[in-house]
Order: sequence, then C-alpha cells, then structure tokens
Amino acid sequence: MEKLSLVIPCYNEEQTIPLFFDAVEKIQSLLENTTIEYIFVNDGSKDHTLTILREMAQQHPTTIRYLSFSRNFGKEAALYAGLEHATGDYVAVMDVDLQDPPELLPQMLRLIREEAYDCVGTRRVSRKGEPPLRSFLAKEFYRIMNRISAVEFVDGARDYRLMTRQMVEAILSMTEVNRFSKGIFSWVGFDTKYLEFENKERSAGKSTWSIWTLFKYSLDAIVDFSDIPLAIASFVGLFSFVAAVFFMIVIVIRTVLFDDPTAGWPSLVTIILAIGGLQLFCLGIVGKYLGKTYLETKKRPIYILKETDNNQKNEKKQKKVL
Repeated sequence: MEKLSLVIPCYNEEQTIPLFFDAVEKIQSLLENTTIEYIFVNDGSKDHTLTILREMAQQHPTTIRYLSFSRNFGKEAALYAGLEHATGDYVAVMDVDLQDPPELLPQMLRLIREEAYDCVGTRRVSRKGEPPLRSFLAKEFYRIMNRISAVEFVDGARDYRLMTRQMVEAILSMTEVNRFSKGIFSWVGFDTKYLEFENKERSAGKSTWSIWTLFKYSLDAIVDFSDIPLAIASFVGLFSFVAAVFFMIVIVIRTVLFDDPTAGWPSLVTIILAIGGLQLFCLGIVGKYLGKTYLETKKRPIYILKETDNNQKNEKKQKKVL
C-alpha cells in the first residue's frame, strides 16, 4: 500500500477546509492501493482555521496532520513546509478552496504509475469568472517570462500537481528564501505532463490575492528567474551616454558654425530630469537584485513553526502520564 501526501496551504480558510476534506474523501476509493495523508499548513491565519485543524486532527489522527506558523510567511513558505513534512511515496500540492479539482487525482496518479512521469501538473484552459484585467495581466506575465527566462512557464499552470518522491527531494534541495514555486517546479526538470481543466470558482470565502499582490509576486518571479532586467539597465545607461555625446557634438557644431551660444536652453532641465530618472530606474533594478541577495545571505529560516499536530499528541500523552 503506497501513501499519497496532500500539501494544502491555508490562510483564513475556515469555511473551505471541511468542504475540501469531504470532496477528497469522496474520491479516495478511486485511488487504488493508496492511503492519503493530509498536511494542512496554517500560514498565520487570523480566523478559526487553526481551531478547525485541531479538531479535524483529533477526529482523524492517522490521516490528518497540520503545521501552524508563528506568523504569516506566505504561500511559498507554506508549500515548502508541507513538502518538507510530507512522508508519502507521492506528493500533491493543492489549494484548499477547491479551485483545484480533486477528481483529477486518480488520473494523475495513474499517469505517474503507468506512464512513468515524474510529475503531472494542471493548467486552466480558461479564466472564466476572473476579472478581465487580472486575466490579461496573467497572460502577459507568462508571455514575458517565457521571453526573458531560460525556464519554461506554462500559461495557465497551477501549483496543483502530483510529484514523485525524487522530484520532491530535488525541490527541497533548493533552500532559497525568495521562492517562486512555478519556476522551481520547471527548473528542477523531470518528465512532466499537464492536464487541462476549466476554471473553477472558489467553493467559499474570498481570495486574498489582489492585483497588487500578484504584481509584486510577478516581480519576484522575474528577479528570481531572469537577469534580463540587469541587461536592460545596462542598455539604458549606454543609450543615455551615447545620446549625451551626440547632443554635445551638435551643440559644439552649432556654436562653431552658426555662432549659436545655445544660451538658456529651457529644455536643459527636462534633459537633466530625464537622465536622472533613467539613473534612478537602473539603480532600482540593481537594488532589487541586491536586496534579494542580501536576504539570502542572512540565512534566515523559510518559516517558523509554532504548533503541529505532534505537539497536541505529546500534550495528551503527558496528561495521561500525570
């Protein structure tokens, strides 16, 4: 009997956790010769998410495990923590809001077992239900990333995927603090097949991902998987220098041939501001990379655990002894 670990990050998901558990339990019988290990990661939730996880872990002590952070460290840290604590022969990453359909799990498992894939991922073929602006920005993000990065980014790909133990260990070997899982999944390689499905809306609750947070997330992805912005900064600097030399020659020629002292030049201030703006822009790009490097050199942990289901079990044992 093989074990399938499900890694489920949770942030303020008190309404969706029971729905998710019931949905997965319904398809468990379709997973032949497989037991399920649930690993819920509470990413510093402010609602009753942790309380629900405690209760569920008590009701299903052999199948449900939970990890609770000391604060909100972000979804990437939650994914890493879940993968690190997963003990299954196969590991799947899923969102708890049921936008990742559990009914695909049997097919994903079959593809890995029978067709020797290392990973079976999923991608949405439509973005029905999403705001048009968000859909447009998402498509543009994937288009840009595939142009500037050596790593392939599949348009519409979800974090929802099933992986072999070998691939999971490869991902865990990448211990950087600045993480972008979609890029990491592609960077480690391995044979991957994608299953397509129609977009599904959340089963309950509200998404915490706004356009602004997604924009910041995309900037992190660009910095993590491409050095093209640094090349752009160098090009802008070179172009500004060449343009300055050209206009300097024009000014000298006008002064010598046409006796034009070019006094006053109202546009001088505009040029100075433009060049200053380009310099600050380039410094900002370099600063972003330096900031990422600075965070990595600190060697801070990716996450800090405050509580796990093991803590609860140990407390119970101590009470019985007393």
